[in-house]
This record gives sequence, structure tokens and C-alpha cells, in this order.
Amino acid sequence: MDTALTVIRLLPWFDWVALLAFFAGWVGYAWFARQLANQRPSLLASTNRVRREWMLQVTHREVRVIDGVVLQNLSTSPSFFASTTILIVGGLLAVLGSNSASDLVREIPFAVRTSGLLFDTKVALMLAIFVYAFFRFTWSMRQYTFGALMVGAAPDASQFLEQDLPRDAFADRAGRVLGLAAETFNDGLRAYYFSFAALSWFLSPLAFMMATAGVVYVLYQREFHSDVLAVLNA
Repeated sequence: MDTALTVIRLLPWFDWVALLAFFAGWVGYAWFARQLANQRPSLLASTNRVRREWMLQVTHREVRVIDGVVLQNLSTSPSFFASTTILIVGGLLAVLGSNSASDLVREIPFAVRTSGLLFDTKVALMLAIFVYAFFRFTWSMRQYTFGALMVGAAPDASQFLEQDLPRDAFADRAGRVLGLAAETFNDGLRAYYFSFAALSWFLSPLAFMMATAGVVYVLYQREFHSDVLAVLNA
């Protein structure tokens, strides 16, 4: 408690503004992207439509080996990022409380001079971001596993015809599970993007705010104005 109060007192008001702008940009953009996706196509919504069509095609196939291979390949991305994130978290824990690391930052000519306690606060922010990313990536892995189970448990194509089973209902549920896995993976990637903005806090609060605005702009352009989005909706 005393350490937290000390950080609150020592952190300049400009740093507090930059920190609030960072979280407002992260949380605010996530909310904005969800709301805007209801009005215009987004990258995630467009790929979710493709996932639903994919699951509908699954109901017509007798052999679903290709679908299993594709699902396995999709799950390797969050698995790779989860493993990488663990290494980053370990590195940040090693840096936390290290005087040599804070001294190295102070040697940067255009970096704002800060105390060791404030340096550790900035490292702790980076640590929190990557811990959050790790949880999102591992949850995405599990959701892809659930999607694979649904594909494996899907009735044969002949059963859909003979028993008049609803293909659309299966495609909706399975596509939604895979869409949630992709959305969770996207949350983890978004944390990586914002970690670069947090890294700029070691330079100055102004650089922190500018980097946050830059990350929000890049995310918006890629999610709503990218070339791949135009191709998906062509």
C-alpha cells in the first residue's frame, strides 16, 4: 500500500494523463470496433462469415480430414504467441527491479529522466499487458479445440439428408465457436500492438500518447479499410 501511494505521489500529472489516454485508447477502440462492426463490414465480421460458410460445407463432406488439418493450423498461431509471451513475461520479470536496465534507459539522449521506482512501474505495465495477452491466447487455443470437437462430432453428410438434420443450425453454432476463438486471438494481438505504445513511455509521456494514437489508427485502418477486407467483401 505504501509503495502504491509513493508511485501515485511521484508520478507527474502528465504521466497520469498519458496513462489514462493509453487505457482509454485501448478499451475505447475495442468498444468502438464492436459498435462500428454492426454498421459496416469489419475484418473480423467478414472472416466470421467465411467461417460460417466453411462449417456449412463441412456438413456436405463425407471425409473431413482437410477440415481437421485447417483447424490444427489455425490453433498453431495462438499456441506460438502464447509460448512467445511466456518468454517475454520471464524477461520482464528479470528486468523488474534491475538497476542496470534503468541506467541503460537513462543513457538514451531523448529519454525523460525518471526514478528507479517509476521505471519499475513502466515495466509492470508491460508485464500486465503480456500477462493479459497470454490468457487471451491460451483461451483462443481452447476454443479452437472446442471447434475441432464440434467438427469431429458432426453427423455424416448422409445423415443430414436421411434424418433431415438442420445444416444451418450446425453451421451457425460451429462457425460461432470458431469466430469466438478468432476474436479472442485478435484481443491478444491487439495487446501486442498496444505493448509497443507502452514501450514508448520509457522515452516520454508525450511519445506514449502519440504512440497510442498511432496504434489506434493502424488498428482502425487494418480492420475497416484494409485491402484484404475489400477482397473478402468483393
